[in-house]
Amino acid sequence: MSDPMRPRASLRTAVVWDVLQDALDRRVKATGRESLDVLDTGGGSGNFAVPVARLGHRVTVVDPSPNALFALERRAAEADVADRVRGVQGDAHGLFDVVERGAYDAVLCHGVLEYLDDPAEGVRNAVAALRAEGVLSLLAAGLGGAVLARALAGHFKEAQRALGDPNGRWGEGDPVPHRFTTEQLTGLVEGQGLGIAAVHGVRIFADLVPGVLVDTDPGALEALLKLEEAAAELPAFHSVATQLHVLGETRGADET
Repeated sequence: MSDPMRPRASLRTAVVWDVLQDALDRRVKATGRESLDVLDTGGGSGNFAVPVARLGHRVTVVDPSPNALFALERRAAEADVADRVRGVQGDAHGLFDVVERGAYDAVLCHGVLEYLDDPAEGVRNAVAALRAEGVLSLLAAGLGGAVLARALAGHFKEAQRALGDPNGRWGEGDPVPHRFTTEQLTGLVEGQGLGIAAVHGVRIFADLVPGVLVDTDPGALEALLKLEEAAAELPAFHSVATQLHVLGETRGADET
């Protein structure tokens, strides 16, 4: 199945999608079931939930925004997967007020941790939603990418402040409450007993390249995408990525 999020949005999603799809395929083979139960916490309007449902899986999306859930319902209907997508209003803090513990083969936690007062609790709840054998897809804001972006914009004091701030914030006007290093994210996942299956840098170059350079050259978008994919697995580039993606697996899943 081709990536449903290409071409333009793929600069932000392609690496994560490829890793996630591979992880789900491996779970299908390990379980012998064609359809998995997937939980998408903070899944919004279904950027990942709907493509996952198109693979044949059952997806529950938890999001605090009624508007996002309405958009999810519409998008699922348009993609003809409404019967496999369920949206419920809630958040990562009160996750088990709306979903069951230990009921999912895979949990997506994308763009959630950076907005939680207690990111560790968010990871703990996400892992508690997994079955004994399952995978966690965790995507969160990277510290290095923000520092680099502020510096390249000429905001050197803000870049330095973010570098030294415990939460990676560049100032009072920073809209992101938390940013993370690779070590911090992997530490949160390993702290809940999961093994690290993969770590990728996301949006390493995409947010730094002027849009006009991509839009005016017919081959530039695909070339940039290939560059992103080639650099994503290299640890040297994780420290400058706008986002970091960590794939965690329960010990049982890791052994299958």
